[in-house]
Amino acid sequence: MKYISTRGDQTERRFCEILLEGLAPDGGLYLPTQYPKIDDATLTRWRGLYGNGQPGGYADLAFEILSLYIDDIPADDLRTLVRKTYTKAVYGTDAIVPVRKLVGDLHIEALSNGPTLAFKDMAMQLLGNLFEYELARRGEALNILGATSGDTGSAAEYAMRGKRGVRVFMLSPHGRMSPFQQAQMFSLQDANIHNITIAGVFDDCQDIVKAVSNDLAFKRAHKIGTVNSINWARLLAQVVYYFAGYFQVTTANSQKVSFAVPSGNFGNVCAGHVARMMGLPIHQLVVATNENDVLDEFFRTGRYRVRASAETHETSSPSMDISKASNFERFAFDLLGRDGTRVARLFGPAIAQDGGFQLNADDTARIATFGFVSGRSTHADRLATIRQCWAEHQDMVDTHTADGLKVAREHLQPGVPMLVLETALPAKFAATIEEALGRPPLRPAGLEGIEALPKRFTTLPVDATRVKAYIEQHVAG
Repeated sequence: MKYISTRGDQTERRFCEILLEGLAPDGGLYLPTQYPKIDDATLTRWRGLYGNGQPGGYADLAFEILSLYIDDIPADDLRTLVRKTYTKAVYGTDAIVPVRKLVGDLHIEALSNGPTLAFKDMAMQLLGNLFEYELARRGEALNILGATSGDTGSAAEYAMRGKRGVRVFMLSPHGRMSPFQQAQMFSLQDANIHNITIAGVFDDCQDIVKAVSNDLAFKRAHKIGTVNSINWARLLAQVVYYFAGYFQVTTANSQKVSFAVPSGNFGNVCAGHVARMMGLPIHQLVVATNENDVLDEFFRTGRYRVRASAETHETSSPSMDISKASNFERFAFDLLGRDGTRVARLFGPAIAQDGGFQLNADDTARIATFGFVSGRSTHADRLATIRQCWAEHQDMVDTHTADGLKVAREHLQPGVPMLVLETALPAKFAATIEEALGRPPLRPAGLEGIEALPKRFTTLPVDATRVKAYIEQHVAG
């Protein structure tokens, strides 16, 4: 399997090259030259491997899917890495991503049973093991630069703690994460973990990561990699739980399902797009946004309009407070017939000069052929959804999952199971849970009082040069 850039560079690279690289040299994102197609016999075999969440089934399913995209890691080594990652000891159940039914065809797929209580663990734990393996094989080190709006940072840091040859430099918007999210990250005292809060919003953090990654001389001199979902390996790992969810709510391969996905940076739902392109029978991919509704506007109108920092709302589902969805470029590449020149023009000059772009009528009409629909949720909506879910099902959901549930209900169709992808456990967003239910959420054992732990972080302005200077200082040190 070979990979090319979304912005027209046709140089083909293998998986382990792009694993450590992040962005392509032309500023694009990597995608495979083609998506492997699965037939009904393969789907039946994978259903048998996973069962309904039998011991080791998720790891076996993950190996089957990943091996279609990774041919430069020996099969036995890849199988070992996957089995090391997806265990009951880490995720609490044999199913790894158990599905729970709410009512009728509405389900929640639990993705937040990992060490940081968020779906990001599903990919990040694997990424940490892949990084350590490949760096050891090369005898190299890697300095990871990432940006987080809430959960990516803690998932990355917990996955990279103690990993040989890895340092982490994680940017986050100063004061914009929940107290629990901040505590998870800033309380880590590991020498290889560096938390940097940026005096801006998440999009500023993400822009700095891209600016540093686009400085090829700096990137190569300091061996800069990324763990954000612009890294193809992270997105690839997320493809697996779409298949696992499908197998849990269907008995026949001909049955279609829909997925509702709380969406900010578009990585999670883009993994669903990849699964659908492979042949998973997905009827609809429901993109659920909060008040930062750039993606909802696009899927309704074909208009992609990036908001400025001042227009990016601070909401009670903060991990979705994003106005530049990095992974959206991957879908646009497929939507536009893999025309890298056109993608480069739209995501470069068009956004830089005009703040976005409007697709023509033909391209806008083609969106529906990829199964995407969308909707928007507000603070009042998520409070109402949290209350309803608790009152009717005794199921407590976090704010982002509530956004997904609200929009999922708007797109339910008779006979089509709808799986809402859980974003995080409600303990991470206690203030809003208390506002909705008048009681605090339950916390997993060992996390009581985490907000009171000593915190270690550095605050910098919105300035890529200052971030590069910080990295240079701490790499040298």
